[in-house]
Amino acid sequence: MLNKVFNKVFGSRNDRQLKKLNGLVDKINGFEPAFEALSDEALRQKTDEFRERFTAGSTLDDLLPEAFAVVREAGKRALGMRHFDVQLIGGMVLHHGKIAEMRTGEGKTLVATLPAYLNALSGKGVHVITVNDYLAKRDSEWMGKLYGFLGMTTGVTVSGLDHAEKQAAYGADITYGTNNEYGFDYLRDNMAFSTADKVQRGLNYAIVDEVDSILIDEARTPLIISGPAEDSSERYKEINKLIPQLTKQEQSGENGEPEGPGDFSVDEKAKQVFFTEDGHQKIEEMLEVAGLLHEGESLYDSSNISLMHHLNAALKAHALFQKDVDYIVKNSEVVIVDEFTGRTMPGRRWSDGLHQAVEAKEGVAVQTESQTLASITFQNYFRVYEKLAGMTGTADTEAFEFQQIYGLEVLVIPTHRPMQRIDHGDLVYLTINEKYNAIIEDLKDCNQRNQPVLVGTASIESSELLSQALTKAGITHEVLNAKQHEREAEIVANAGSPGALTIATNMAGRGTDIVLGGSFEAELATLKSSDEVAINRVKSEWQKRHDQVLASGGLYIISAERHESRRIDNQLRGRSGRQGDVGSSRFYLSLEDSLMRIFASDRVSSMMQKLGMEDGEAIEHPWVSKAIENAQRKVEGHNFDIRKQVLEFDDVANDQRKVIYDQRNELMEADDISETINEIRNDVVNEVIDSYIPPQSLEEQWDVAGLEEALQNEFSQPMPVAEWLKQDDELHEETLRQRVLDEIIQAYADKELQVGAEVIRHFEKAAMLQVLDGLWKEHLAAMDYLRQSIGLRGYAQKNPKQEFKRESFEMFTQLLDKIKLEVIKILSRVQIRAEEDVEAIEAARRNQAPAMQFQHADAEAMVSGAEDQRLAQAEGAESEEPFVRDGRKVGRNEPCPCGSGKKYKQCHGKVS
Repeated sequence: MLNKVFNKVFGSRNDRQLKKLNGLVDKINGFEPAFEALSDEALRQKTDEFRERFTAGSTLDDLLPEAFAVVREAGKRALGMRHFDVQLIGGMVLHHGKIAEMRTGEGKTLVATLPAYLNALSGKGVHVITVNDYLAKRDSEWMGKLYGFLGMTTGVTVSGLDHAEKQAAYGADITYGTNNEYGFDYLRDNMAFSTADKVQRGLNYAIVDEVDSILIDEARTPLIISGPAEDSSERYKEINKLIPQLTKQEQSGENGEPEGPGDFSVDEKAKQVFFTEDGHQKIEEMLEVAGLLHEGESLYDSSNISLMHHLNAALKAHALFQKDVDYIVKNSEVVIVDEFTGRTMPGRRWSDGLHQAVEAKEGVAVQTESQTLASITFQNYFRVYEKLAGMTGTADTEAFEFQQIYGLEVLVIPTHRPMQRIDHGDLVYLTINEKYNAIIEDLKDCNQRNQPVLVGTASIESSELLSQALTKAGITHEVLNAKQHEREAEIVANAGSPGALTIATNMAGRGTDIVLGGSFEAELATLKSSDEVAINRVKSEWQKRHDQVLASGGLYIISAERHESRRIDNQLRGRSGRQGDVGSSRFYLSLEDSLMRIFASDRVSSMMQKLGMEDGEAIEHPWVSKAIENAQRKVEGHNFDIRKQVLEFDDVANDQRKVIYDQRNELMEADDISETINEIRNDVVNEVIDSYIPPQSLEEQWDVAGLEEALQNEFSQPMPVAEWLKQDDELHEETLRQRVLDEIIQAYADKELQVGAEVIRHFEKAAMLQVLDGLWKEHLAAMDYLRQSIGLRGYAQKNPKQEFKRESFEMFTQLLDKIKLEVIKILSRVQIRAEEDVEAIEAARRNQAPAMQFQHADAEAMVSGAEDQRLAQAEGAESEEPFVRDGRKVGRNEPCPCGSGKKYKQCHGKVS
């Protein structure tokens, strides 16, 4: 109550922030007459002037009013578009590192040019992030005309570019690309072997378009670069034959828990599957018959952990993942469909063997499993940027998460013209068939009135079912889903034409506007001649169609079901009512819809029964809408918990990632790391000696024989320590340590003399990078296993997150020690004959790249506590060992094996 009174008197925080920015708008507008009088060349020279002023000490905030005025004038000349005042406000919000919520059709693509130009003046680069490659290419070409007019360069980074093209794209003043591509490029750069192999420069400023889709929806799953692990494709095929013979528990108990006969149960809310006791017994019998399990063995024997891993993956593939909903099969490959955008994600794969299980289910070639080489969550990637901003039509509902996770404040920008769209209440039916029949009747009515309609569905399957029903009813329509994504631009361009009917998944032209009467620009592009008569004729015809659509009520949005997130529903509604156009929307639901069935069916069903509803009747009431909204809040809360938990675990890995990546960068930038190697050598040698000669100990406690063996094994350095002690009575602990160290240093110095300082410096760097990467890869796998099993600590009344932090810190400390040891072992053992040996190491490393896979991990797998799902990959994994020669190495000071009586270094080991 007090908040309402306070807001009424003083205005909300949003109102107060906008009021401040309005003062700057007046200042920007004040420059317009002067800049209109400038020639094109004089306007372009403003960019050089701004850069000089920035170098001289002016801040970007100081330059903002003039820079925005320059961009507005350039927009008029290069694009024929003038920024509205509300777009100037949106640009300022983005420049200040906040999120601008702007309705669909308010021109967010044009808004981004203002802060992008301003921040590019610093010379550090600006990244504009879009949701797909099509928008990245379109926006870079479209807005690139404005930037080019002002003397700035524009690049675009999409999948498939070679190294030189990537470097050129990131070297531009403003770079467009998708969130996945930026994230994977960041990971690839941190696996590069030299600074020249990197493509990105520093992460300075990012503007995220459709920020809710990228930072909220896609943040549930981390980006993973993986390489091939052991091949178990046949095992997936064998297990896949058994799963269809299992039965699902159908009957629900009083609390919604599965009951009754069945081999497995499905928790649709958590997206998990579980074997029942009967199911365990049945599957063990089936595995014995198939020869996959020995008689008398249990699935839970340690030797059968890999079987449980395969079974769980196969059961998930059959029970939770549906064709044409979660994935499609295209060109004999399983391609993931993004649940939020409805777009396909070619090249992306589910982790934990799930993708292989789906491939086996669909009868396509099963690819080998993979192991993690590098990973990062979107949250932690975008938090690397010095400044981050975003824009979308739907962010306010998630303002709390944006603030908590990213420190981003959401400001709602008013529309240029008043909103006229009418949002009708939801209609709820008992069954899906009744719902579809009602939708078809509504569409027939719209078709007769020539009103364009966009029908939104939650899956490819639903869009095709509705399409079949419309075809049967003889209604002409277009279908836009992941299977027809090549025609997206054409379908969206015509979706606002009189009588046009478009069925679409969530990909429904996000990032492109549906113009009433059809796209005027698209028609102009098809003109063969560009004479004024033809243009005027096209414009006149378009105006007639535009007026006809306005008279019919504008674009009508129908949704065939509610999505899990209110934002996705709002995005669909936002297709209509752009720039003050008339329009309307309606949601059709049934109790058989996934959201209603899982989260809201009991309350709404009892309400409908009390009202005595019959077939074909619908209920439309604020209570029902409230129940549905509460169901969506539950799902949003659940998804937020998943994202938060993924982030909390990744925060631990992120601290370690920063240390490793910083160390890699220092290594790549350094020409000489010999000092570092010397420090590491001292630490490693002393630690090895400590194991056999404890500090401050008596000589009786020394294990001299063990030390001699360790020095031979670890450093390939035969040292007669026992003989030294006999010959020299003055040798004590400290002097002995120094003598051992001196011998190892001398042997390495001899090696350096043999091949030259330049080669040895090059090899030191190559060896350290190789060891660092190899052990970091193993560490990531170990962290994965730990994360999967740590949930079990809760049974011991321990906090799993605290346990994870403690154990991962211990593992990281061991990793750093192991890196030191392995580097010194390799440098001590290896015999470098020529510089080609060093080049061979680099070539071997670079050859790993083609085998890499780029994945979005399965979110539920990231936070589950099922240890057995991961341990299988550890079995049989071969650790990389350094080269070991046949026979013992001859020491430099030992007698030469040829029998000459000379020392080896003065005979056959002499440097020529």
